[in-house]
Amino acid sequence: MSREKKSKEPEINLIEMINLVAKEKNIDSNILIDAIENSLTAAAKNGGKADNVKVDLNRETGEYHITAERVVTAAEDIVDKTTEISPEDAAKIDPDAKLGDTVNVKLDSKDFGRIAIQNAKNVIFQKIRDEERNSVFNEFYAKENDIVTGTVERYIGRNVAINLGRADGILNEKEMVKTEVYKTNMRIKVYIIEVKNTSKGPRILVSRTHPELVKRLFEEEVAEIQDGTVEVKSIAREAGSRTKMAVWSNNPNVDPVGACVGVNGSRVNTIVDELNGEKIDIVNWDENPGNLIQNALSPAKIVAVFADPDEKSAKVVVPDYQLSLAIGKEGQNARLAARLTGYKIDIKSETQAKDAPGFRYEDYEDDEEYDTEDEGQEQGYEDAPDSQGVPVDEQQAEEQQAEEQQTDEQQVAQEEAQPAEGQTTDEQ
Repeated sequence: MSREKKSKEPEINLIEMINLVAKEKNIDSNILIDAIENSLTAAAKNGGKADNVKVDLNRETGEYHITAERVVTAAEDIVDKTTEISPEDAAKIDPDAKLGDTVNVKLDSKDFGRIAIQNAKNVIFQKIRDEERNSVFNEFYAKENDIVTGTVERYIGRNVAINLGRADGILNEKEMVKTEVYKTNMRIKVYIIEVKNTSKGPRILVSRTHPELVKRLFEEEVAEIQDGTVEVKSIAREAGSRTKMAVWSNNPNVDPVGACVGVNGSRVNTIVDELNGEKIDIVNWDENPGNLIQNALSPAKIVAVFADPDEKSAKVVVPDYQLSLAIGKEGQNARLAARLTGYKIDIKSETQAKDAPGFRYEDYEDDEEYDTEDEGQEQGYEDAPDSQGVPVDEQQAEEQQAEEQQTDEQQVAQEEAQPAEGQTTDEQ
């Protein structure tokens, strides 16, 4: 009766296994190999503190050898068998070995104790966990001050856990937009504020209210910002309500506001949708603080701006009918403009300014530096009529002059007509 040959089980290549684990955990395979060497060394010592154990692991084939250096000592003088060996046993390894010589004794992993093997396993697993944590930390630490896409997972008290892939981000209550409702499995983009390395793994803090979130969204959406043609100089935000952003173009042929808005508002609308309808005002940046403040207060028209760069303060005069628009609902427009420019802004109507102590109308009556041309564009508002770059007061003066000229011509015509009428009457 013929015996069936038992099929041999395929041998597991240690190196292949290490590479698979390293790829799955996204860690360096060399770190795993070092961990295995250390664990085998610890197991070979079997709880001892001997330093004579050596592990030789071939990093290409996966073959390993464990040896222990032992000193040839007379049998009757042996005190520690882990470090000493009798001449008879030494001769089996090296026939030429003499008293006092050192020989390398091969150790078999099968001879390791159960506890030693378990400890070795724990060493490997702990190393894998540590390196996996370090890998996750390094991955997200590189993304600090950047945006990522995540999925709303669950509520933890008043905070929300956001699944970011290999780790969870924590969205604190103060970093939430009050008008937003976060539902499970909802995909959102968040801004990574800080990444901390803790004993329980990386702690990732994210935000939906940070002004840089809007900036990063524009960087993703606008190609001109990506290549450096357009720069976002300043940004001020009241999350869930309104954002003001000042942009600058390094290319005179490229309109920075138009580039950010896109054709028919395609670019800015994409970002508005991501922010659940938050209004975004995009204005031109200007090195002149007066012009910048004027742009920042868009869509309100400005009569004059008195900016003090040293004090970082400015007085702004607006037409009486534009005062409420310049201030905005609950002061929002003025407040965002102040954050955007870094200036403390005091807004007065023309009537208020004239009645203010020390105010002189002539200080801005002939001032041609500030005009009513709206250099900034604003999303969500219609542009006011264009004054074609003529200062308000100058424009008014021209209109008044035209009216006076027309009146003079009418008077001349009347004077010429009256004698004629008188002559006709006399003749009759």
